[in-house]
Amino acid sequence: MKQFLITPAAGKRLIGRALSSSEVIKEAIQKRTLVIVAGTTNGYVAEEILSSINQGEGFSRERFFRGVVLPPGQPLTETGRLSDETQFPGDVVIVNGVWKKGLTIFDVVDDLNDGDIVLKGANALDVSHGQAGVLIGDPYGGTIGAAMQAVVGRRVRLIHPVGLEKRVTGDLKDLARLLNVPGAQGPRLLPTTGDVFTEIDAISTLTGADAQLVAGGGVSGGEGSLRLAVTGDEVQIKAASTLLDEVSLEPPFKL
Repeated sequence: MKQFLITPAAGKRLIGRALSSSEVIKEAIQKRTLVIVAGTTNGYVAEEILSSINQGEGFSRERFFRGVVLPPGQPLTETGRLSDETQFPGDVVIVNGVWKKGLTIFDVVDDLNDGDIVLKGANALDVSHGQAGVLIGDPYGGTIGAAMQAVVGRRVRLIHPVGLEKRVTGDLKDLARLLNVPGAQGPRLLPTTGDVFTEIDAISTLTGADAQLVAGGGVSGGEGSLRLAVTGDEVQIKAASTLLDEVSLEPPFKL
């Protein structure tokens, strides 16, 4: 067993790298439609996936989100300079191996079918049950509302690339009832049926080793960090060490 400390930014890079190497994702890229819904974690995912198919030119993580959570005293979602829709590049939609630049999930949701995949970030993670919830600020359900039409109606697969920093305690359904009650203020919460993909899944995908969250936190840039205990044979531990050393110095996400 060996312990590793992973910052939130390093975790995003790790998740992106692992999903780009996933056989399920590779098959969807080549034969189906893959929709990467804009979000900060998905910016890393899109960057890695587009690079893997040699179509990364023209993509930037700089404005690849619709809403972000900022420190108290700063805007929660699309206000101020974050609301300039002329800067929004669209989601990343890959159809039969080709990035269709400028499209969003709203442009293609009606055409998605069984075998297609939607990658959508999450804001709340129930680690023990492998379930995620998405905050909603849009009165019509936003991108997750659109995605769920295809997921429930046509068995499109939904995967949530989500960092363990989003972990919560309590049942997501109970948390949703709390946030969604009439008269409450702030974003709503939608628990989904999507598959979660965390740093733990990323390590397993890329190295075959098992990882477990054992502690968290830090200061001076280490806030929100994860301490993972990784177990495996000698080859797996060596692969995990190499991998996590490579992503460990990923700079913090900045607007």
